[in-house]
Amino acid sequence: MIEINNLVKRYGDKKAVNGISFTVNDDEVLGFLGPNGAGKTTTMNIITGYLSSTSGTVKVNGHDILEEPELAKKEIGYLPENPPLYTDMTVSEYLDFICDLKGVAKSKRKHMLERIISLVKISDVTDRLIGNLSKGYKQRVGIAQAMVGDPSILILDEPTVGLDPNQIIEIRKLIKSLSKSHSIIISSHILPEIQEIADRVVIINKGKIAAIDSLTDLSKRLAGQTKLLLTVGGPAKECSAKLLTVSGISAAVPKIVNSNVSQIELTLVGENTTEIRSAIFFMMAKENWPILEMRSLDPTLEEVFLNITAGKRRA
Repeated sequence: MIEINNLVKRYGDKKAVNGISFTVNDDEVLGFLGPNGAGKTTTMNIITGYLSSTSGTVKVNGHDILEEPELAKKEIGYLPENPPLYTDMTVSEYLDFICDLKGVAKSKRKHMLERIISLVKISDVTDRLIGNLSKGYKQRVGIAQAMVGDPSILILDEPTVGLDPNQIIEIRKLIKSLSKSHSIIISSHILPEIQEIADRVVIINKGKIAAIDSLTDLSKRLAGQTKLLLTVGGPAKECSAKLLTVSGISAAVPKIVNSNVSQIELTLVGENTTEIRSAIFFMMAKENWPILEMRSLDPTLEEVFLNITAGKRRA
């Protein structure tokens, strides 16, 4: 767990980070977002111990990053936006070198590196020069070096930048698998990636936290209501009337999809504090009207991000 309390970083009269506080829970993926110049990189550099804060504290599994830097840094694996790779080394040589830097005992290296290499799927390139690897493999080697020493926390800065769609999917799967045994902070400008893998998001703007919550709850709060798109195999007028009897639904706006087979599409509006999906399911099942589709129309992370950082709304 990382605990950040009232973090401030000054550069002269300018506050790059201005009173930030948040936590990263065990086995959680936290998306850390903000426009350029918002203070993201400064905050991550303070968390990793690369920079010192002007005031405030960062505790990593109970260890203060300034008072107990060695103990705190052992708990952290860091992948910067540009992975710190030595291109004239082979993958095996490089990871062994990282073990030297992190003080990993030689008796523990073989088993640990075999496990990491298998997990990040680079076993077929361990004898190749890093400089000859593709961008995707270099990112994997970068993640592997962050995992050396078995840190409980991984901080990943733009881990999918410059990758093709297939490589992005593979890195996304890797991060999801790592989240089962690590706390992860991931910073990215590719917002759909964060939406796919993050449990919560922190949005920072002008050095301050503008929003922090799960994407679902953040979207609902910013929208002020819950919206669902429902497609049902049933009569339009009767479906609308029945749905309006469900507690929490304030509107059911129909659009006939195929009148020949009595298929209807409805936009449902509900209170954002009420869970309406279960009630909808049981109501439609009782009437023997099959649900063909039901999906959220809540704002996307991109819409939430633009709304907050443009100064239109604070969450």
